[in-house]
Amino acid sequence: MSTMNISLPEALKSFVDRQVRTRGYGSSSEYVRELIRKEQDIQRLRDLLLEGAASPVAGVADADFFEGLRARARDDSQE
Repeated sequence: MSTMNISLPEALKSFVDRQVRTRGYGSSSEYVRELIRKEQDIQRLRDLLLEGAASPVAGVADADFFEGLRARARDDSQE
């Protein structure tokens, strides 16, 4: 694992220390890693949304479409 040192103003360091203490993180590094993972998830979702928006229309998402999805989900859960 690589190491990265960061400098924070006292107010941000106090905030991180509070988050570590109150949210059950083992260290400030663990807290920062979790923040980075969440940001990666947000970026992945953003990329997927943009990809979907740029893709051709494949059909209409009407009431029948969603009912079909619900039926598929019910069938899959009964297996």
